[in-house]
Amino acid sequence: MVNGLFKVVEKLYGVTFEEDTEAPRYHPDVRFFHIMEKGTPIAGFYLDLYAREGKRGGAWMDECRVRREEDGTLQLPVAYLTCNFTRPVGDAPALLTHDEVTTLFHEFGHGLHHMLTRQTIADISGINGVAWDAVELPSQFMENYCWEREGLDLIAGHVETGEPLPDELFDKLLAAKNFQSAMGMVRQLEFSLFDFRLHLEASAPSAADIQALLDEVRNSVSVVPRVDFNRFQNGFGHIFAGGYAAGYYSYKWAEVLSADAWSAFEEAGIFDPETGRRFRTEILERGGSRDAAELFRAFRGREPSVEPLLRHSGIRAA
Repeated sequence: MVNGLFKVVEKLYGVTFEEDTEAPRYHPDVRFFHIMEKGTPIAGFYLDLYAREGKRGGAWMDECRVRREEDGTLQLPVAYLTCNFTRPVGDAPALLTHDEVTTLFHEFGHGLHHMLTRQTIADISGINGVAWDAVELPSQFMENYCWEREGLDLIAGHVETGEPLPDELFDKLLAAKNFQSAMGMVRQLEFSLFDFRLHLEASAPSAADIQALLDEVRNSVSVVPRVDFNRFQNGFGHIFAGGYAAGYYSYKWAEVLSADAWSAFEEAGIFDPETGRRFRTEILERGGSRDAAELFRAFRGREPSVEPLLRHSGIRAA
């Protein structure tokens, strides 16, 4: 699976990967890789894939070192790429679900944003300084390769024979992808509108005011009615301790950007080297050096469109 991920990135951006078994590491499970371009290291990352006792749950990418230049010396970026997959048992390899594969690609998209930057000032290097509603663009973009035949043929194979995923299973995978996707979309719109209006319209709302606002939002966008005792707002942690206050919309907006960016690859070919070069130079390399909207326009040649997201969600016909 990891080798398949590397093949996808190599085809897209012309870089290669070399494992460094002598690099210091914080646990025996962890592997360290250099990203190479024309025989020269340009970044590195720790790959920490498996669950273990005492390890925090979930999956994430974080900075170990940021690309920066100081006193004429260039520091290369290094990332942590962390998941919690089931480890191999005996001589058998670890087998990942499709959701886990998508998670790996998602986090590696964040990693590429950090590691392929060309910025030399730490505050705008990699993911630093990137607008909150655009930081998920590279990660969600990478997920698309988990749903394409060309991508899956590089990633997945039968554990014993190496045969590619049968067409029958591939068709079932695609059919299940958008099950109730429209329901999920209006649910996200409900959360986003509630978050926006709560922060915009209510300076010191009572519990009753908050409930009335949520009811109003639900009446305008929700499909499934809620029971009277539902108090979703009391546990909406994203907009209190989760860093998404007045910013929950960014989840869906990032999907708009990533779907539209992906549509450029659909038009040219999902491994088209020129489109990959433009995505790298206009999005990944720029970090937070320019406004995210400017970067997107530079790559796509126009303002973002919601049409690709509706099409990818099965809501609008291709």
